[in-house]
Amino acid sequence: MKITCLIVDDEPLARNLLSEYAAKVPYLEVKGTCANALEAMDVLQQESVDLLLLDIQMPDLTGTAFVKTLQRKPLVIFTTAYSEYALEGYELDVVDYLLKPITFERFLRAIDKASQRLQQGKSQPETSEIGEPDASYMFVKDGTKLVKVRWDDILYIEGLKDYVTIHTRDQKIVTLQRLKVLEGQLPADKFMRIHNSYIVRLEAIDAVHKNEVQLGKTMLPISDSYRKTFRDFVARRHVQ
Repeated sequence: MKITCLIVDDEPLARNLLSEYAAKVPYLEVKGTCANALEAMDVLQQESVDLLLLDIQMPDLTGTAFVKTLQRKPLVIFTTAYSEYALEGYELDVVDYLLKPITFERFLRAIDKASQRLQQGKSQPETSEIGEPDASYMFVKDGTKLVKVRWDDILYIEGLKDYVTIHTRDQKIVTLQRLKVLEGQLPADKFMRIHNSYIVRLEAIDAVHKNEVQLGKTMLPISDSYRKTFRDFVARRHVQ
């Protein structure tokens, strides 16, 4: 089974070493290397990976803080020179904790643990923050900062190529991310895709027309590919 991974470390030598180790493992594919958590966030907004090889002590955003921002997080192996972070790492349900300098033998054991976790389907809970499986919000990147967006404030989400615009009650937030990736991060009981370019919050819908949904004064189209699923939802809620 192929495992895709992302290496995140602010030290170039550490990134190079992990890349060299990964190249020796036939089933491990490195999708990219990042010097900090914000770079990693950009990559994860464009595509998903199975595993993060993640340093803890980094500028701007630590590895542990970064993990807590992820809505649907990959498996995580922490790599750090500081043993005092081990307990916090395990509290975040990471696969393993590698203390620098990392030997190839120890690296391989950690990758094997990740492989077993993936094969057994024991992926980590889908959460907006660790320890909050029922969290009512997510974080999205807006420029150089992370913006907290509550589910109940969202009206609809619009996708355009590699960007999405989150339309809330009070503002529009534009972030570099594909709509399909964001869709997988949203709670399925609150949001539904109605078009290649639109996801709506179900409770924000005021009326359903023949080929459109109405949210206040905004009308959004329902495309053919999503019409049946949406109509089935409406039928289940229809009171005769």
